[in-house]
Amino acid sequence: MIKRQAKVDGGGAIASAIRTIETEKAGLVALSSALEGELHDALCDAVRLIGDITGRVIVTGIGKSGHIGVKIAASLASTGTPAFFVHPVEATHGDLGMIGRDDVILALSWSGETAELQGIVSYSRRFSIPLVAMTSGERSALARAADTVLLLPKALEACPHGLAPTTSTLMQLALGDAIAVALLEARGFTATDFKTFHPGGKLGASLSHVGDIMHGGENMPLVALGTSMPDAVHMLAMKRYGCVGVVDDEGVLAGIVTDGDIARNLTRNLAELTVDDVMTRSPKTVKPATLATTALGLLNQHNISALIVTDETFRPVGIVHFHDLLRIGVA
Repeated sequence: MIKRQAKVDGGGAIASAIRTIETEKAGLVALSSALEGELHDALCDAVRLIGDITGRVIVTGIGKSGHIGVKIAASLASTGTPAFFVHPVEATHGDLGMIGRDDVILALSWSGETAELQGIVSYSRRFSIPLVAMTSGERSALARAADTVLLLPKALEACPHGLAPTTSTLMQLALGDAIAVALLEARGFTATDFKTFHPGGKLGASLSHVGDIMHGGENMPLVALGTSMPDAVHMLAMKRYGCVGVVDDEGVLAGIVTDGDIARNLTRNLAELTVDDVMTRSPKTVKPATLATTALGLLNQHNISALIVTDETFRPVGIVHFHDLLRIGVA
């Protein structure tokens, strides 16, 4: 194994990092220009082809292109386009059976001459499975065999030897993302749809709806107009949300009494007051379909700790507290 101790110089490392990023940025600029020129029609064809299939996108590649392919397949799958990665070597040892006539194959190879892809390419030709090639080799074996060629512009690698895939893999990744997002937009894929495929982690939590986490029914801290402040304070202490909602005779939200409202009225004789005298009218509310992240934004914007959840008639159906958002990982 070749392993030499790195003699790291701070200034040299920063200079190298900037040079790398500038080189890779130039590759992305070239790719963007190509999309307005020779790559325009091919990308449109690829997006239409993938959008029209009833099967899945089979992404394949080897080496660094393979690693990029795994990510592209994952991005497609999580944004509404069924896809998975098939290793080209494993394909020739039985995994070709995972590919059906209703699928489309997206093969990645910078040179277009990757020998390991031959088996899966031949299979696609034998069974008339659409093949999209992502390559910089215009006259390569892969390009000649493909139905659609996404021809990547040749660009300098950031590696000083011009050998380690850097700029090339970044362009592959960017073009894969471009395809995934184009399909996402064409399908009308929503944040709610995304949550279906990504329920876990902080991202999944951020796509939760208030209705999924709110407290409803008997857990809601509600009192009627005219309720004495001692009774309202008792309800506030019992429910522990830091507030009580105030409703009128028809159950419509009329206001809210918070611990802040109580603190601001300590100089008055609260025992002689009703909630009507203390409450904040027109309180901040959300609907059950409001995203958890939106609710968190309202809490932060108005420096409050809870929101009453109302239906279309402004009747309370629940309450969501900052701690609820903290519990699911949004805050």
